[in-house]
Amino acid sequence: MSFSSEVKEELAKNTGSARHCHIAELAALISFCGKVTADEENHYSLYVHTENTVVAKRCFSLIKDTFPVHPSLKISKNVSLKKNRIYQIIIDNHDDCVVILQAIKLLNSYENLEDQVNVINHIVLQNTCCKRAFIRGAFLSSGSVSDPDKNYHFEIVCQEFDKAKQLMGIMNSFELDAKLIRRKKYYVVYIKEGSRIVDVLNIMEAHVALMKFENVRILKDMRNRVNRRVNCEAANIHKTVVASVRQQEDIQFLIEQKVFTKLPQNLQEIAYLRLEYPEASLKMLGDMLNPPVGKSGVNHRLRKISNIAQDLRESL
Repeated sequence: MSFSSEVKEELAKNTGSARHCHIAELAALISFCGKVTADEENHYSLYVHTENTVVAKRCFSLIKDTFPVHPSLKISKNVSLKKNRIYQIIIDNHDDCVVILQAIKLLNSYENLEDQVNVINHIVLQNTCCKRAFIRGAFLSSGSVSDPDKNYHFEIVCQEFDKAKQLMGIMNSFELDAKLIRRKKYYVVYIKEGSRIVDVLNIMEAHVALMKFENVRILKDMRNRVNRRVNCEAANIHKTVVASVRQQEDIQFLIEQKVFTKLPQNLQEIAYLRLEYPEASLKMLGDMLNPPVGKSGVNHRLRKISNIAQDLRESL
């Protein structure tokens, strides 16, 4: 089971919300995967389509538990994807449709559809808890979140720009820093930062998924820190080895040219230590001197030897 499926299963089990939150969540489900039709006599029918069993059950339960309505469920096979099934929740009784559509403010007091049927009335979303429920319903309808082991990506796909813009505004009222992008003929509201995805899981009340996501995120951060530290230490070791080899070559060159004994005593002392302890760090070499010399002092002496060797090479 994918991480998205786990999150949706957890969200579908949420039963603690008040009626107005159920209405807000249902408003999102209908807005994102529903359709309202009217016949010649202006009688309404409501259809909700989904390929997700969990979403179908959630929508069916919300309608049945929130309103005195008995929807019907139709299951058919997806022609293009033979293994998938399409679940269609149908309410073809006009009066039942009016009750639901008025509750989610898609119908006005004259039982006429509002002009912007894709944008949910702010009255349905005036409470913070209702905004949480709306985001939950939108995610159940057409959202996904990637496995945190792979990368961090949360998105909800919208068919209309106005709907996407409204959703982004609702999400950003919780300071989620959601972004909007067009992908082919759809509009996608997305979050890519790990900490923000943790926040949106908390907002939707997917607490089990949140803990799993956080555990993975913490482990990944720890691995990244360890890797950075190991890489840094490896780079330092490589740098030390390269410098040591170059210093030994310079010292051997001065010995071969019979000018080593003419060096000052302090330079000869550090040169002998470098040849005897080729893998030692500058600090270790400094501690071996009597009296001890600091790291910068050792570096200064070895650099002076290298400069003398370089000048001699150029003069030959």
